[in-house]
Amino acid sequence: MSDNHGNTPAAWTAVIVGLVGFLVGSIGLMMSPVNMAIFWVGIILLPVAMVVFVVMTKMGLGDAH
Repeated sequence: MSDNHGNTPAAWTAVIVGLVGFLVGSIGLMMSPVNMAIFWVGIILLPVAMVVFVVMTKMGLGDAH
């Protein structure tokens, strides 16, 4: 395992986008009445986080193995 395991700009950006996705989805579910449009926006942000991670890693902002 590398010394900077998970401490790369690509990893942190993906985590932040994923957390925002969960936050947005959670807010949509907590609204009264439940707002499914906001919930699905949050769900869509989750695969976006994975795409952001892959793109940033290919740009050289991930772990240098």
